[in-house]
Amino acid sequence: MQAVAAQVYGAALGMSATSATNRDPTRRILVGAAVLLSLGMGLRQSLGLFLTPVTHDLALSAASFTLAIAIQNIVWGISQAPIGAIADRFGLRIAMLAGAVIYVIGLVVMAGAQGAAALIVSGALIGIALSCTASSLVMTACARAVSEQNRSKVLGIVSAAGSLGTLAIPIGTQSILAHQAWQIGVLFFVLLAIAMLPAGFLAGGADQLPSRTASRLTMRAVLGQAARHRPFLVMSGAYFVCGLNLVFLTTHLPTYLAICGQSPLLSAEAIAVIGGMNSIGSITAGWLGGKYPKHILLGLLYILRAFVFTAYFIMPPTPASTLLFAAAMGMLWLSVAPLVSGLVAEMFGTRYMATLLGIAFVMHQVGSSLGAWGGGVIFDKFGSYDHAWHIGVLIGFSAGVVQIVAGGPSRRRDRIAAPQLAST
Repeated sequence: MQAVAAQVYGAALGMSATSATNRDPTRRILVGAAVLLSLGMGLRQSLGLFLTPVTHDLALSAASFTLAIAIQNIVWGISQAPIGAIADRFGLRIAMLAGAVIYVIGLVVMAGAQGAAALIVSGALIGIALSCTASSLVMTACARAVSEQNRSKVLGIVSAAGSLGTLAIPIGTQSILAHQAWQIGVLFFVLLAIAMLPAGFLAGGADQLPSRTASRLTMRAVLGQAARHRPFLVMSGAYFVCGLNLVFLTTHLPTYLAICGQSPLLSAEAIAVIGGMNSIGSITAGWLGGKYPKHILLGLLYILRAFVFTAYFIMPPTPASTLLFAAAMGMLWLSVAPLVSGLVAEMFGTRYMATLLGIAFVMHQVGSSLGAWGGGVIFDKFGSYDHAWHIGVLIGFSAGVVQIVAGGPSRRRDRIAAPQLAST
């Protein structure tokens, strides 16, 4: 079995079985990272399934529930850069393990919620936990564990493996919610969050690997460069649309389908299809990112999302159209992660990658918060999501165009903004 695993791992990275066997620490890091990402994002992207049962049971408005989701995303965004800095300074492992513990606590608070206040506290705790366990630190661990020539491909593979949680967790959750109180569904989430502890321990093994970077710059110097680096600023600004569209969708799709007369199971099936197709999309994005300019690929992803949103929302949903929509969105979902992570590594190297990804992620989470909370406000005011998806389409298309036009290295100083760091 070990020989077979070594051959598969070696094939993924273009190594022989013997070489792969000698890289067991790297393999453990990548496996732990994939499991951690799968559980962390799978749980987070399934929280929208609780909107209807929680609001009915606790007599809350949709805006109250989505405010908790919005705060989760705000806290995630605000805390990502400081936690990235802590991980860069003290190690990824301690940050990941702490995040798994906080995730468990946040879900326990949610299970015992009697009103909006407890949901908000739970959302804040989960937001901190996501900063420790989701894509930024996971992608940093993977980038440090592999060589530059294999980086884009490996980031795509790990992102794809991380999609399995989004494939499996929604179906299991909806099955529980169909027969049990929503609190039982949250306790199911608690058990899954506990499994993040060994995954974080494995992924944190990246701390013990020899440094691939001989950085002569301090973190303050690198942050100063990032603040003046046009492609990094454009990428961070365009990242806003990723959070807005995706969190709006995961939070409000169940309610949208319900008011259109569709089965509650359809929303869980759609999220699962997104997770399954995202595996293909992430691997494709990682492979393309190793061959073509990543900023152009990112822009195209945002534009394609806008077209897919338009094609779906202009007609009443059916089971067939919903699953086709989910398949298309799945191809464009976490495909962003290997491209953004690869861009940051190209610009500045991996030494302070967790911190820089955290800074870029702030804009993503601003969009996530507006997508979750704003969608709830619009629905409460107008009784439909028409205005919400109009805004999402417009912003998505605009961000894609800006990313393509202004996100590339048009000047030499953009290409060598951090020469002491980029040789990883």
